[in-house]
Amino acid sequence: METTKYLLSEKEMPTSWYNILPDLPVPLPPPLHPGTGQPLGPADLAPLFPMALIMQEVSSEPFIEIPEEVQSIYHLWRPSPLYRARRLEKALDTPAKIYYKYEGVSPAGSHKPNTAVAQAYYNKKEGVKRLATETGAGQWGSALAMACMFFGLECKVYMVKVSYNQKPYRRILMETWGAKVVPSPSTDTNAGKTILNQDPDSPGSLGIAISEAVEDAAGREDTKYSLGSVLNHVLLHQTVIGLETKKQMEMAGDYPDIVVGCIGGGSNFAGLFLPYAGDKIKQGKKIRIIAVEPEACPTVTKGPYCYDFGDTVGLTPLLKMHTLGHTFVPPSIHAGGLRYHGMAPIVSHLGNLGIIEAVAVHQNAAFKAGIQFARNEGIIAAPEPTHAIKVVIDEAVRCKNEGVSRTILFNLSGHGHFDLTSYDDYLTGKLEDYEYPEALVKKALADLPKVA
Repeated sequence: METTKYLLSEKEMPTSWYNILPDLPVPLPPPLHPGTGQPLGPADLAPLFPMALIMQEVSSEPFIEIPEEVQSIYHLWRPSPLYRARRLEKALDTPAKIYYKYEGVSPAGSHKPNTAVAQAYYNKKEGVKRLATETGAGQWGSALAMACMFFGLECKVYMVKVSYNQKPYRRILMETWGAKVVPSPSTDTNAGKTILNQDPDSPGSLGIAISEAVEDAAGREDTKYSLGSVLNHVLLHQTVIGLETKKQMEMAGDYPDIVVGCIGGGSNFAGLFLPYAGDKIKQGKKIRIIAVEPEACPTVTKGPYCYDFGDTVGLTPLLKMHTLGHTFVPPSIHAGGLRYHGMAPIVSHLGNLGIIEAVAVHQNAAFKAGIQFARNEGIIAAPEPTHAIKVVIDEAVRCKNEGVSRTILFNLSGHGHFDLTSYDDYLTGKLEDYEYPEALVKKALADLPKVA
């Protein structure tokens, strides 16, 4: 039985993003000023972001129009395909129906350009000349480098050092598109120098890289900061994924019982599930929404829900989110995009309300699932979405054991063509599972900011 592919035409691509903020049953707690502890106003964010993105961050409009210039670039790869994983279903001998939305068809190989293109557009429109950002596995840095190329912007990327060394082809991809890439912590910023003085062998973290990028942007009038996950406007731009998927599931004559996605900062998962969460909130749809994170960095499953900095040094606003502590440096797992101490406030809030749930898995189990998927469906997934695949397989096996058919949908957020070294480590038995570093997290949580 062959894999089934569901395609939309360019004319069927959504022309607006979905904003869940006005549909939330309980309002999202506001970001706070890192100095005063008071709710932020637009002027507080103006040094970092263009005003259009700041207004999207707090918008009460349920749908926000996608500019035509952004749509035209989206059409290079969007609408992306939805697949029915019939070969995997057969291999698992499950009555479950498994669908996956494949975002690896973008030029950068992941979902990240959905927001990178939008952010570059809005910055260009407001006269910005240069963007500074961080990247973990390199997918976000690649996407922003490409987007900056399209709009004629300079791009500086602070890449987490362990990923910089593990994934040289991601760096080369960014540099091919014209970005300047440095390993973080670097000597280019005071934040980086401080970290290196404390730990010359620091592997880096997304929190450290964010500190460097924010410092870079705040210190130059021609530069703004660009973030690839976590913030409301980023998740907003990603909802093009879920809106397309809903149309494609209608083509298939189906609707998911379970939606699954991996989480690091939350953007790829939110892009798929937020339109379905809207259905759950407004229409009472009976749907399970499962977020999957690594055991080595279990932000949602083991981190408290409280205010914390988004970066290590403490330059960013305070966000109400699940966190392992902004000074926590996760183990050097291969799923670099999942190595973040915090979680998107929207994802954290929906988890706190019980609208979504979260589980954590080890990387060996995730890669095993990724291999099984590749040997049935043919696509080699990035290390991050293999975590989602692990839970999809578990749920499909549960359907078999219970003798029930459920429809399972997940986001295959990117391909693993630049991650074959990590697959080699798994295949040769070199891949290690890291236990949750409870003592290190406890130490990091002791440094949480005091919020009245």
